[in-house]
Amino acid sequence: MKMKVASGSATRLGDLVRIRTGKLDANASSPDGVYPFFTCSEDALRIASFSYDCECVLVAGNGDLNVKYYNGKFDAYQRTYIIESVDKEALDVRYLFHFMSIYVEQLRSMSVGGVIKYIKLGYLTDAKIVIPPLSEQRRIAAILDKADELRAKRRAALAQLDTLTQSIFLDMFGDPATNPKGWIKKPFGQVCETRLGKMLDQKQQTGKHRRPYLRNANVQWFRFDLSDVFEMDFDEDDRRILNLQPGDLLICEGGEPGRAAVWQDELEECYFQKALHRARPNKKLAIAEYICWLLWFLAQREKLTGVTSATIAHLTGEKLSVLPTLLPPLELQLRFTEILCAIQAVARDQLAGLRNLDALFASLQHRAFRGEL
Repeated sequence: MKMKVASGSATRLGDLVRIRTGKLDANASSPDGVYPFFTCSEDALRIASFSYDCECVLVAGNGDLNVKYYNGKFDAYQRTYIIESVDKEALDVRYLFHFMSIYVEQLRSMSVGGVIKYIKLGYLTDAKIVIPPLSEQRRIAAILDKADELRAKRRAALAQLDTLTQSIFLDMFGDPATNPKGWIKKPFGQVCETRLGKMLDQKQQTGKHRRPYLRNANVQWFRFDLSDVFEMDFDEDDRRILNLQPGDLLICEGGEPGRAAVWQDELEECYFQKALHRARPNKKLAIAEYICWLLWFLAQREKLTGVTSATIAHLTGEKLSVLPTLLPPLELQLRFTEILCAIQAVARDQLAGLRNLDALFASLQHRAFRGEL
């Protein structure tokens, strides 16, 4: 259908697009499926059949509220919005995708609901989008596509560094799930001194020392996300037994049991909640960085809790204390740590470059939709 759109004017998005939602439950996916299955997660799943065959922009209707572009056969979760251009000679779909990638920030601020936020259809149809001539839309989209391609290459380089580390670990130590090199084993509790943190209620605090307080969400694999750190009041006993030291491991009890990172004093005098285990390795037996990667491999093989990933599981203190822990020679662990440090130095440079590219891309996006590109 051909449409007449005033070039350069701000137009109601609902007048330019067709919006549908998927019909399927999230559990409709099939690991061996040949078609993408779009849900509210960042990554697409797979499915054996398709219901849609079009060029479109997909917006997650709840949860993460991310935006994707796709052209081809696919299916979608019932909370996923499928947005098609009614007339591609009036509105280019790649241009629409880049607009929605910016507009999603406004959607997040408008989302409603309790634990799981969601957006309403009207939030999409009522959005105002500036429509330059088609040739200009395509020029803008091409510039943004190129900039985004550079970011994707940098992310791929970072992923390759992770893969390299995994390969080096397996080459040096073998698969921890099968222990092909026959390393000796000890219970985790004999290798590391462990302690759970303290659960604090912001309304019932009696301590006099206000300090940072790490939660499960702050612990990612091999790193800490310190973008949102709570502060709580602690007493003298807390300061004595819960203060983190460089080289301590923090290990998630639930959520993703076993997810761990090595603390390097990123925050001064920091404490941790009850959902986290602090593990302090015996330096005569184990290196924290080796233990962290050991836990990662065991988590991938579902060897930490004794249940499958489809079951709600917790890595309790009891389970952690008896976890069979492979102990290669300390010199070999130290060598792995040295290699890991070299890889991490390269990764830091790559990450700094990615952040610069992200900032450049964000600037280009905003300039593009202000008519300044």
